[in-house]
Amino acid sequence: MNTAFSLAPLFRHSVGFDRFNDLFESALRNESGSTYPPYNVEKHGDDHYRIVIAAAGLAEDDLELEVERGVLTVKSGRREKGAESVTYLHQGIAQRAFKLSFRLADHIEVKGASLKSGLLNIDLVREVPEEAKPKRIAINGQVRADEKPVLEGQAA
Repeated sequence: MNTAFSLAPLFRHSVGFDRFNDLFESALRNESGSTYPPYNVEKHGDDHYRIVIAAAGLAEDDLELEVERGVLTVKSGRREKGAESVTYLHQGIAQRAFKLSFRLADHIEVKGASLKSGLLNIDLVREVPEEAKPKRIAINGQVRADEKPVLEGQAA
C-alpha cells in the first residue's frame, strides 16, 4: 500500500513554507510504537507551554536535555546498578534508556527544567522578535489617520 501523497496543492499560494512539507514527511516516517516514557504537552496561556515527562526513579544526573536546530531532545541512559545486588520479585518501574524528541515551532525557547515528584517539567516560552511581528504596510503612500505621513523626498 502506498501512503505517499503530494502536498504541492497546499503550497501553491504560500511563500517560504516549503519546510512544512519536510515536517509532514518526517511525521509519517516516525515510529509510533514507543510510548515510553509517558508525557504530556500542556499550554499555560498564549505563549507559555510545558512538557511533563514521567521520570519515575530517575535523578537529575540520569537525564540529559539538549536543544539543537529547533529540536528538543530528552535522553536517559540505563541506570547503573548500585554496589548491592538486588533481586526483583516484580519490577514494575521501568529503568530502561529512552530518547524523546520534540520539534519546536519558530521562536519557542526552553526557559528551564525541573524534576519534582518523579515528573520532569520543561518550561517553554514563545518570544517573537520585533522584526517577526506583523506590521502595517501603506498602499500608494496612504497612511492611517493615527500614523504620521511620509512625503516624497523626506526621511522617515
